[in-house]
Amino acid sequence: MTAIQKKIVIDEHGKPLEVIIPWEQFCELSEALGLDLDAEAIADLREARRDWESGDRAAFVPLSEL
Repeated sequence: MTAIQKKIVIDEHGKPLEVIIPWEQFCELSEALGLDLDAEAIADLREARRDWESGDRAAFVPLSEL
């Protein structure tokens, strides 16, 4: 994983208050964590997980068919 470039904002007592990261890294992190997904995509992923956990392999397409 790439190191996160950051600036830490502290208060007058040296306590960290905020972290500032470059916008590009924020976007990369959001995408990697799935924070950019809409409600429909999240529902589809949850359904796929249920199918996988229940053993319903027919719900999936082999990678070779994509």
